[in-house]
Amino acid sequence: MLNTIKRWISGHSPGPDWSSVSEWAHKQGYGFKRAKDHEGFVIDGAFGVRPWRLEWGPSQRSYITAQELRLRMELQLSSGLQMLVMSRTLMEMLERETFERYTQSNQTLIDVSTPEEMRWLAMFPKATLDLPKNVRGQFAAVGADPATAAAWVEGSFGQKLASASSNFLREGPPFVVMTLRGRVYLRLQLEAPDPVRIAQALSLFEAAAQAAARVGSGIQEPRAGDWPTTSSTAWQTDIQPEDPTDRKP
Repeated sequence: MLNTIKRWISGHSPGPDWSSVSEWAHKQGYGFKRAKDHEGFVIDGAFGVRPWRLEWGPSQRSYITAQELRLRMELQLSSGLQMLVMSRTLMEMLERETFERYTQSNQTLIDVSTPEEMRWLAMFPKATLDLPKNVRGQFAAVGADPATAAAWVEGSFGQKLASASSNFLREGPPFVVMTLRGRVYLRLQLEAPDPVRIAQALSLFEAAAQAAARVGSGIQEPRAGDWPTTSSTAWQTDIQPEDPTDRKP
């Protein structure tokens, strides 16, 4: 009881030791909060004046079997900018799963409850990515406009993808970056969070956001019926940060 009271007074919560992540975040000027259930944490930061949110905790997607790192950022892009890049092994797995799901059940329409990642593989054409030969086979992309999706991966974003393939994506974990409803999202299977991998993922996410803003600047808002409708949410339920006032001795 005495130790619990001391932790409550000092502001230290029981649970996993993420002190290295917390210290790294604070050094970068980011906010760090534990989830109320101690199953994850939230980091808030910004690229210039544009805020982003990072969450680590239980997976929200069936194709990520362990803990998940999620990043999102509001860019106020056109809702018609629908692009997706993922690890090729994940794309092949999801394509098989989608095919089996709808052929075995004799469904002719894609259920809107299916995540965008899976529906887009059936709805949108693949993009040809201009990546170095040694990593070209590791990533794949689709988009409502495949030429725009290909342009998204050109330049710094493509370079960051190539670099990631030799560090935090080296083992081929499930990995997705997508633009949806004006936002940029990243999902990554990450069982054990550490500052190095988080910083690497954040750097790749920043490059993806910058490139999305670049290719999206010339895209106008679509008129009704111009683009397929995707109504499910890419970010199901945010991890709720722990409220220090909720702590009890």
